[in-house]
Amino acid sequence: MTIKRLEVGARMSGIVIHGDTVYLSGQVGEGETVTDQCKYALAEVDRLLAAAGTDKTKILQTLIYLSDMSDFAEMNAAWEAWIDPANTPARATSEAKLAAPKYKVEFTVTAAV
Repeated sequence: MTIKRLEVGARMSGIVIHGDTVYLSGQVGEGETVTDQCKYALAEVDRLLAAAGTDKTKILQTLIYLSDMSDFAEMNAAWEAWIDPANTPARATSEAKLAAPKYKVEFTVTAAV
């Protein structure tokens, strides 16, 4: 089975496709609030999935990292406004120290083609 890498950088690829599975690198967002960062990051997820030939209705799993679990409800509101309610993926949310202090949320997505 072949592996296809898109948006390849020195440290990572933005998209890796193996067979019928798409793996996205973690997506963070810009903005001051968790809502702003979620909207930005999830728009990037949409863009990357489209580049891989799929969309959010085919997401299999999402791992969500919050820098502070007190932002869980705000993140959920942004997530629920974005995700297709008929095609919700398996999901886990954890608190983690993110790559830079300005980041409040990160999404890691695995999807089917």
